[in-house]
Amino acid sequence: MDTAFTPFASTLGGALIGAAAVLLMLTLGRILGATGILSGVLAPDSRDDFAWRAAMIAGMITGPLIYLAVTGGFPTVTVPVSTPMLLVGGFIVGLGVIFGAGCTSGHGVCGMARLSRRSIAATLSFMAATALTVFVIRHVIGG
Repeated sequence: MDTAFTPFASTLGGALIGAAAVLLMLTLGRILGATGILSGVLAPDSRDDFAWRAAMIAGMITGPLIYLAVTGGFPTVTVPVSTPMLLVGGFIVGLGVIFGAGCTSGHGVCGMARLSRRSIAATLSFMAATALTVFVIRHVIGG
């Protein structure tokens, strides 16, 4: 399995995520964590709370549509696993979000920037688990 090396796109994407996190903190004093934003849309604390969260979700949905309009197509994405495996993986990630009190974007981007000990521990944990998973899949199982 080859991994595409995309330094320009990755750097640009990271910069945009960082800018979005900073702007959300500056304008609303809120932390950019994707699962927290989604859960707040499903069970909002107030009408104002729902509005900014819904706008963020709408942006996440319309971003790829803007890409489509500008380029005329979506990037090709190949996922080398079956749909049931994707569902199992999504379920495991969901459990991690619950037990980890947040997602990778909340802990890894915003929590680390605030020097949160909990976020630093969470980020180290999921990065170690990711490295172990990739090693096992590529070198032990042979995927």
